[in-house]
Amino acid sequence: MEIKVYNIDGNDTGRTIDVSDSLLGVEPNDHAIWLDVKQYLANQRQGTHKSKERSEIAGSTKKLKRQKGTGGARAGDAKSPTRVGGGRAFGPKPRDYSFKLNKKVKRLARHSALSYKVKEEKLIVVEDFTFDTPKTKNMMKVLGDLKLGEKKSLFVLNNQDNFVILSARNIECISITDARSVNTYDLLRANSVIFSETAIKELESLSSNS
Repeated sequence: MEIKVYNIDGNDTGRTIDVSDSLLGVEPNDHAIWLDVKQYLANQRQGTHKSKERSEIAGSTKKLKRQKGTGGARAGDAKSPTRVGGGRAFGPKPRDYSFKLNKKVKRLARHSALSYKVKEEKLIVVEDFTFDTPKTKNMMKVLGDLKLGEKKSLFVLNNQDNFVILSARNIECISITDARSVNTYDLLRANSVIFSETAIKELESLSSNS
């Protein structure tokens, strides 16, 4: 698949880059995407939620009143889940939400998300770039020249250039990652995905070797 290459001024360089159809031209698999996103979100959960059951509540186990003859409902101790201050019935307990997902499924999900971006014309390839100094206005100019607006944009770069990262740090709509770290969830959340030339070739190489 031939993809046009732009510079950070938003101008077409007249060059194209050849990217494998297995990376950007697959038939999207929505179920694989759902599984990968589900796993990603599950892995973000701490799973430390906990509530006390009646056996963990401090207090007396004395029966509050006699069983019969009071005219009211029978009652046990004050730690009963039906009483204010009592334990919680069937409350949450600490657990691990993570689950296994095969590498091939994750790769298919990532390629499906990229293919969606290509179909929607939301994937851009730019020449490798850096800044001489870390300035927010440098990154704002890139956003303007590439006509990305203030919608969420994901930059996938060939390396974690410190000046680029610092220039984008204060811009809420920009996320920066590298080819090894890009994931399906981040691709779907972004309105536009911007790859550097080296990054997309590295991702292609990683995908073919995995």
